[in-house]
Amino acid sequence: MITSKTIRKALISVYYKEGLDSIIKKLNEKGVSLYSTGGTYDFICSLGIECNKVEDLTGYPSILGGRVKTLHPKVFGGILGRPDLEQDKLDMEAFDIDTFDLVVVNLYPFVQTVLTGAKHHDIIEKIDIGGISLIRAAAKNYKHVLCISSPDQYAELLDIASRYECSTELNERLEFAKRAFEKSSSYDNAIFNYLSDYTDTEKHKSGVIVHTDDNELKIRARNPMKLRYGENPHQEAAYFGNLEGVFSKLHGKELSYNNLLDLDAGISLISDFNETTFAILKHNNACGVASRPLLRDAWNEALQADPVSAYGGVLITNSPIDEATAEEINKIFFEIILAPGYEKNALDVLMTKKNRIILQAKSFDFQAQQFRSVLNGVLYQDKDLKIESVDELKVITHKTPDAGQMEDLLFANKIVKHSKSNAIVLASGKKLLASGIGQTSRVDALKQAIEKANAFGLNLKNAVMASDAFFPFADSVEIAHKTGIVSVIQPGGSVRDNETIEYCDKHDISMVFTGIRHFKH
Repeated sequence: MITSKTIRKALISVYYKEGLDSIIKKLNEKGVSLYSTGGTYDFICSLGIECNKVEDLTGYPSILGGRVKTLHPKVFGGILGRPDLEQDKLDMEAFDIDTFDLVVVNLYPFVQTVLTGAKHHDIIEKIDIGGISLIRAAAKNYKHVLCISSPDQYAELLDIASRYECSTELNERLEFAKRAFEKSSSYDNAIFNYLSDYTDTEKHKSGVIVHTDDNELKIRARNPMKLRYGENPHQEAAYFGNLEGVFSKLHGKELSYNNLLDLDAGISLISDFNETTFAILKHNNACGVASRPLLRDAWNEALQADPVSAYGGVLITNSPIDEATAEEINKIFFEIILAPGYEKNALDVLMTKKNRIILQAKSFDFQAQQFRSVLNGVLYQDKDLKIESVDELKVITHKTPDAGQMEDLLFANKIVKHSKSNAIVLASGKKLLASGIGQTSRVDALKQAIEKANAFGLNLKNAVMASDAFFPFADSVEIAHKTGIVSVIQPGGSVRDNETIEYCDKHDISMVFTGIRHFKH
């Protein structure tokens, strides 16, 4: 196997020439034959050093405005040829092809051109074709060719050229080949990112663009929005994405890290509702939700679930806000409101507070994947977009929920899906009565919900209960029954499901299984 390889013939075609003069002089001193094109050829000749034109080697001039110079068998045969293989040796002899031992190339400044804000045509012209092909060919044939693919490798090349034999070892050529393919990959990725932005502007407006396959994760984002701080004042933070594709800010102070988390949770929740609905969120969880034909009624009913937590909360609705609703909302202190639109008089009412953030929602699609940093790495999963329907519910008790209870069960199930696990939601008449969230025990979550409902004077008689996961024992259903709960929705799947079902049948409670768990950690 070939290990040491003496450099005797080099192809040099570069955009960045600073620092190249010392290398050229050293290669010439060692008797290396130099071949080049265009500006690099002129540069070498200006040093008083003899250089061969690639055009003389190929017998073809540079054509198409310089787009085609080196793309020729005499060039690529000389780079890809393997003189230790008999067939390659015969081919090279037949077509009078001599091998290159060194290829020095750097690419047109594509990324730098994009950053200048140049016109599309000028950017396209900075997509290097011949250069990238030379790099890939030389790197592929690293057993015979040394590939220098970046100006930051000039110093290392000078050290190699300064050696007594002007030679390289196989492990060196392999290392430079690896770096060459890294350069090729990042260059192609930059072109892909630019063309994706150019052809798919609306998609980019929706936020960070993420590409995944089985082996690689690529995240594309630019121009981060500096935030005042993160979850706490001692944490620095920034947002990567484009909020303009999600909403317009009509009034108020700058958004914070925690504001964005609440908005993400709120928009995810409200997106699951088709009828007029109002939601109030605090720390990413709903503390009030109600669906009503009139938006003002939806607001007033949502507020009843927890008017204390609503203080300083984030308000989100899927219907335009009218003046009457704005007058009711204006009675409390809140931090953010988001709606698809506002009547002029409603906006005037809401703008009476200087720092209140008023946002107008735009129509956009959530990215179908979710990412989360953990343990110096990234977790990936599909976003939970599942919304259960009546047809998918499986009644597993003797008693079947009536039509109103079915509506409430589906309503409660949407809310529990967006609540931190372990989660329990109690609801009645398409109104959140109370929830227990983020508990280590499902029984504790239920007790928390009951306690909240009692604290605000909300009657749980004939209400329904939703759980984000199955009940491991019948105890939760027993506690709920004693407070007046008459129907339950849960995923099912516990080895003790029969105990819960038996309790429901014995006490005239209806229960349905969804078969879908909605954990949210």
